[in-house]
Amino acid sequence: MNVGIDAVAIHAGKLRLDLAETLAPALDEEPEKFTKGLGLHASSFPDVEEDIVTMGANAAHKLMERKGLTPDDIGRIDVATESAFDNAKPVSTYVAGCLEQVYDEDFHHANKGERKFACIAGTQSLDDAYNWIRAGRNRGRAALVIATDTALYARGDAGEATQGAGAVAMLIAEDPDLVTMSVEQGFGSADETDFLKPNQQFPSVDGKRSVQVYLARMREALEDYESVAEETHPDQFEYIPFHTPFPGMVRKAALLGYRHMIRDTEIEADLASAIGEQPRPDGFDDEAQYHDAVRDYMDALKETDAYAAWYDDTIEPTLDIARHVGNWYTGSVHIARASALRSAREAGIDMTGKSLLLGSYGSGAQAEIHAETVQENWTEEIDALDIDEQLAARRDISFEEYEEIHDVHNHDKEIDIDAFTTPSEEFVRDGPGPMDERTYRYVE
Repeated sequence: MNVGIDAVAIHAGKLRLDLAETLAPALDEEPEKFTKGLGLHASSFPDVEEDIVTMGANAAHKLMERKGLTPDDIGRIDVATESAFDNAKPVSTYVAGCLEQVYDEDFHHANKGERKFACIAGTQSLDDAYNWIRAGRNRGRAALVIATDTALYARGDAGEATQGAGAVAMLIAEDPDLVTMSVEQGFGSADETDFLKPNQQFPSVDGKRSVQVYLARMREALEDYESVAEETHPDQFEYIPFHTPFPGMVRKAALLGYRHMIRDTEIEADLASAIGEQPRPDGFDDEAQYHDAVRDYMDALKETDAYAAWYDDTIEPTLDIARHVGNWYTGSVHIARASALRSAREAGIDMTGKSLLLGSYGSGAQAEIHAETVQENWTEEIDALDIDEQLAARRDISFEEYEEIHDVHNHDKEIDIDAFTTPSEEFVRDGPGPMDERTYRYVE
């Protein structure tokens, strides 16, 4: 049974903060710190009437309308988020309630849930839906997986420039039109405290440690994947979408992955005359010397034409959307997949039958590696994405407006300002309900 992603829809926050022109001067930072160091140019933010529910519901509605689906076609709704505002009621119920405003049928017989494991929860929700269908429990119905987040940091935090907001809705089904998912998976998981939100909205982050944990778990996951699949090779995958909190972090993961994949291959042998062979642990009496040698080798590897060409072809196309929207937490790696396939479509590359290797990650910490095979109808799905139009339509905000919108979405503040944009044919947040719950309505 082939199971995977049949369709995808994206909804970006409707406001845009230019990092080089607006944020950098206000923070007295050099623009290159953001554009070259982090690899980011702009962030998306939700307007006053937007939140994780509206973004998720709008993405899901767009997907269902395009595929001609009704609630009767959906057997489960899984929402992955680390921006939830209720510790009991899952975001999926709010999303279903929104969608029921525009359909005659309801989702009363759909299983609903919410997944939490930092940024990897979106991929875990895909796994849940995949397993549900493979187990034959879906009764011919599809699953709706929604990754939706507002990735905000406290004002003045080092992560402020990596903020972002948006949602990715994915339809998981048999014989999908976009990609099938491999049975084989690899995991790297450990009890880590690199990024936490202990009963708080804004994260506590050890930035340098978080990067090292990310790389360590990715390496473990790749090794685990190879133990059940096969040895990986740089030429095996057309694209390798990584979890992308910011593109600069992916540069580190890509180099580590490339070094691993070329070990004992003709690529390593061809490079040996210029930079030597990779250091092996058994060649050193001292562990510190071995690690120093590995760092020196990776510095040299990064400067080779072979690595640069592979990176430009395999990694760079996955980062294009992220550069202009920031970190979407649970949606990040799924934005990277969409970015890669969009780039292939624009370049006229026939992706049918070709492979992707997805590297998902969530702090705390866990990485997952699995492969995906692009399907025959992939171009129809990618052509249907309207992310370029959305990004072009965003309203640019000043630094003062950014401060206001940050306060609007700060759960500890009550700020009453008018929306910056006018909603049309979308779900918006309404006033509080009788139990002070969030309520929503559809604007024609």
